[in-house]
Amino acid sequence: MILWEFEPKPEAVRAFERAYGPNGDWAGFFGTGAGYRGTELLRDLEKPGRYITIDRWDSRSAYLTFVAGAAAEYDAIDKRCEALTARETLIGRFDAAL
Repeated sequence: MILWEFEPKPEAVRAFERAYGPNGDWAGFFGTGAGYRGTELLRDLEKPGRYITIDRWDSRSAYLTFVAGAAAEYDAIDKRCEALTARETLIGRFDAAL
């Protein structure tokens, strides 16, 4: 799982939710990759304007292989979506503990 934290620009919240949600631009892009299992978009109930995405993959290698093979498209989507956010931070890459 890859977790990101985002703060969308106030005027772009709806567009951000569409782009980063489970049926959005990123999920559609990742969905072309072998081993992709879906995306969750979480809105923080305690901190308005804070979101977390969880991208699920079969394995770290499935994710890395996909990203390496689709780097140009990844960069294009990232650049397009950059206008929607004030801040984004990679929280980390995780495996289930049990």
